[in-house]
Amino acid sequence: MTAPVIEMRGIHRIFETAAGLNHVLRGVSLTVERGEFLAIMGPSGSGKSTLMNILGCLDTPTTGTYHLEGLDVARLTDDELSFVRARRIGFVFQSFNLLPTYTVLRNVMLPLVFAGVPYGEREERAVRALHEVSLPVDHYDNRTNQLSGGQMQRVAIARAVVADPAIILADEPTGNLDSATGEMVMQTFARLRDKGKTIVLITHDPHVAARADRTLHMLDGRLVATPDEGVDQGWGQLSSPAATGEGRTKRLREVPSV
Repeated sequence: MTAPVIEMRGIHRIFETAAGLNHVLRGVSLTVERGEFLAIMGPSGSGKSTLMNILGCLDTPTTGTYHLEGLDVARLTDDELSFVRARRIGFVFQSFNLLPTYTVLRNVMLPLVFAGVPYGEREERAVRALHEVSLPVDHYDNRTNQLSGGQMQRVAIARAVVADPAIILADEPTGNLDSATGEMVMQTFARLRDKGKTIVLITHDPHVAARADRTLHMLDGRLVATPDEGVDQGWGQLSSPAATGEGRTKRLREVPSV
């Protein structure tokens, strides 16, 4: 039997704040199989972004274990974690996070620069990734600030898959898009799932979540099958996690020549 792509057991994340300890994640356990499309829903402050940071190896749990494709993430060095982020994880964000002065093609090639892939190969793989998300060829030399929101998100998805990662992590990928454009983006994710990609997507939109194979809910730092599950257990509402917990980890670095 194939090992799960993601296996978390008893994940807790506690942040120290001026007001005291902030217990953001409380005993989260999660298994995601290869080729599965999982949606995670939940209100603001429930711990979704903190969970996504840990899944993406941008943060580490206070306690608990996380295995990514069999790797014990807690045992990896900083260099090994950088390699995992570059080769095994593709990120898609609500705000696209594209470089506006770069062309579409150069944006998609960028992860392969960090991975040390030769120029000819990274150009070929970038073209293949853009074809996979159905972006017209005549857009490849456009700067990304000349594109529509839906086109920018498809470029962001192409950038996420260009290194052939084990998982794609998508944080509110349709949040800045109208419903018709969001549907096109979701069709792109569906095609990737059909090709065997493993996808974990965070969303507030139940229509988006309905496109996934499975939906879980974050409630008060716990991962549950339905929103009512936490209510049935009588969990109290936690204070909203501090900015340090829910904020996206930012890493500033010089962008190399593509």
